[in-house]
Amino acid sequence: MRFDSFDHMLSHWAQETPDACALRHERGACTFRQLYELVRSRAETLRRSGKTCMGILSDGSFDCVVTIFAANLAGLQIVMLDENAPEDTLRQLIRYTDIDTLWGDVDLVDELSDALTAGVTDGAGRILFFTSGTTEQARAVVLTDHSLCQSAWNGSEKLPLSPADTLLNLLPLGHVFGFVCGLLWGLSCGATVALGRGARHYADDCAFFRPTAVSVVPMLLGFLMKLQALNPELKLILVGAGDCPPQLLAAAAAQGIRVSFGYGLTETSSGVAISVSGDPFAMEICPDDTVTLAEDGEILIQAPTCVMQGYYKLPDATAAVLKDGVLHTGDLGYLDEAGRLHVTGRKKEMLVLSDGTKIFLPEYEARLMEALGHTELAVTLRDGRPVLIYSGEAEERELREKLRPLMARLPRGQQLAAILITADPLPRTATGKIKRWEVQQKAGLL
Repeated sequence: MRFDSFDHMLSHWAQETPDACALRHERGACTFRQLYELVRSRAETLRRSGKTCMGILSDGSFDCVVTIFAANLAGLQIVMLDENAPEDTLRQLIRYTDIDTLWGDVDLVDELSDALTAGVTDGAGRILFFTSGTTEQARAVVLTDHSLCQSAWNGSEKLPLSPADTLLNLLPLGHVFGFVCGLLWGLSCGATVALGRGARHYADDCAFFRPTAVSVVPMLLGFLMKLQALNPELKLILVGAGDCPPQLLAAAAAQGIRVSFGYGLTETSSGVAISVSGDPFAMEICPDDTVTLAEDGEILIQAPTCVMQGYYKLPDATAAVLKDGVLHTGDLGYLDEAGRLHVTGRKKEMLVLSDGTKIFLPEYEARLMEALGHTELAVTLRDGRPVLIYSGEAEERELREKLRPLMARLPRGQQLAAILITADPLPRTATGKIKRWEVQQKAGLL
């Protein structure tokens, strides 16, 4: 069913199937009626607080979900924050997005209280998710509960769940793929959503919750497959938010599990296209979306119900990608004879890691150049992890020592997995730009 808002979704199921299980979590379960009553009660408390913009230091817990829905019902602007980000980064993001109240770990909230602002005057319905993989390039994408609900419906039209299903969410709610495809997808279909118990339980959450469906990023799917952690009741896996090796999808399908691959962006409130049969990389366009291609193969998307309002406080950046209602994605692809979308690469100088994290290459490489005092280098992917191609004479041990302080400041997923040294010059165009596709090939040969 298509819902206009979180309130519409929760109230509908509270009336239609009040005693059906809405959420399962580490401490128990909650029916749709209980969930809606709890959300409304907390919303009233938030209204009385006088606050206008809540930063959610998301931990994926039951209380976190309730707080998100309650803050929305109370008319607060919501900003989804990564609780594991460095405190200095969080302070910058809090000030940038005008947060005047925080939810999350009590000690962390107390530490960050000095960064709180005066709030906003017009934030009702808005939910901000951050995109980009480095602090300097972080942008808050302005979505709404309406656009997120439309996205959940959009995807479920291609990949429906039933009230008899249990969707396990192992993904962070602070990322739009996890929020839509790990939470709203299930709730909008009247299914039960099982909230994963955190990274320490990745190996046994499937056995604990016995889901029929799960949403994962490629790295997590590989981890679950390696540990043989998938439960026998599981019949559907949705993979998204990063490139996935075909053999990994084939291995999951060989277990008799339906495997679908999805393509979407934060700017489109998540999914745009999903594979529903046959080739997992041949994706059918979701019903509310229209995909066309620019002359250079860039994927262009019209998604009037799901597209972002813009980047928060960045009108120029918004205008650069959202032109006359058409989103210029920076991704490259083609449409086959059946109209299915195939994504072939990225036009932007951005790496998308297997866990969905993004690295903005010009900035990342500039920091490496500064640390090493050397400009003949490039970063690319190998096995879903960033690797450094260093052109020149050097010892790997020496390079790692110079990079140690920089690597220590980066999230684990953005740290270099390998340093590859070559005597050959880096491949460049006539204008001096690095031929990144050739660098990618070189990484596979070194």
